[in-house]
Amino acid sequence: MNYIIRKIRHIIRWTLAAFFGSTILAVVAYRFVPVYVTPLMFIRSVEQIKDGGSIIWHHHWVPLSRISPHMPVAVMASEDVRFLLHHGFDYDAIEDAAKRNKKRGMHKFGASTISQQTAKNVFLWPGRSWVRKGLEVYFTALIELVWSKQRIMEVYLNSIEMGNGIYGVDAVAEYHFNKNSQELSRAECALIAVTLPNPRVFSSKSPSAYIRKRQLKIQHEMKFVPSFPKEGEDFNPKTVTGGVYKSKK
Repeated sequence: MNYIIRKIRHIIRWTLAAFFGSTILAVVAYRFVPVYVTPLMFIRSVEQIKDGGSIIWHHHWVPLSRISPHMPVAVMASEDVRFLLHHGFDYDAIEDAAKRNKKRGMHKFGASTISQQTAKNVFLWPGRSWVRKGLEVYFTALIELVWSKQRIMEVYLNSIEMGNGIYGVDAVAEYHFNKNSQELSRAECALIAVTLPNPRVFSSKSPSAYIRKRQLKIQHEMKFVPSFPKEGEDFNPKTVTGGVYKSKK
């Protein structure tokens, strides 16, 4: 009996060591290596085959320097206004979402940061199980520790789903706007950003009246978000008050 217990403990120790070792190495590698594929891309491909269709997979990796400077500002205004300030988790947004969810019943508000979404997109799978959420917390903490904010934003903008079979800002720029990601206008970046909560329902190519209204709102809020800093460039948190960026004007 003692032998079996020791054996189980040995297996558990090696399993944990292998898990932590491999995941840390993966996070360190992706600090420098482009992320060409994600679990979601494979999952969507399987879903497309099951639905009787062909595989649609559009993805171009481009460095952050070749993406419109309006795009990081747009996704911060839409998804995570305190991205440059928090360390992966926006506790104010979590508290606010919890309060709003108590009032709204079935319609739930989320509070996932860009860092959390990046961790999920690159290392995990869609879902709401406690196991996946726990792993999301783990990978979010890791990438915040190992990657810069610029790298997190770069990976996020290159890996996030932006339409049916479309992943990353350069692919959506080509297939929805007939241009590359560097040429996207401020309005187009805002339009893309507002579709991200559900890009397979909300289209940046054929936006509904609701999406156009949201686009205008995000364009207005972008005025209060500073330009995204370049790698190595200091960000001054004094430009923030009450969780909302002051206008630079």
